[in-house]
Amino acid sequence: MAGVGKLLKQAQKMQKQIEEMQKSLETRELDISTGGGAVQVKISGAGKFLAVKLDPEFLKEDAKLVEETLLSAIQEAATKAKELNDTEMQRISSAFQMPGMF
Repeated sequence: MAGVGKLLKQAQKMQKQIEEMQKSLETRELDISTGGGAVQVKISGAGKFLAVKLDPEFLKEDAKLVEETLLSAIQEAATKAKELNDTEMQRISSAFQMPGMF
């Protein structure tokens, strides 16, 4: 049963590190810019959108171009936040060796 106790302690330690990572990601900010800086999106590492800024001159462009550029910036921001989250999760989980896990 000593192995089960060790495994439980590892799982608790991993859970604590994940909680700390999640708090850390909430405070990290990523700035994404598209359209030559015409669209700027700020997102937390946890994936919460914090701000969107649009260049007033850019808004004079064709509506379809503005929509596509804005959508592109939002998608890129979401992807970057997910990549950061995944990288941090991989860093934490790779430190733990659990029997029967790949």
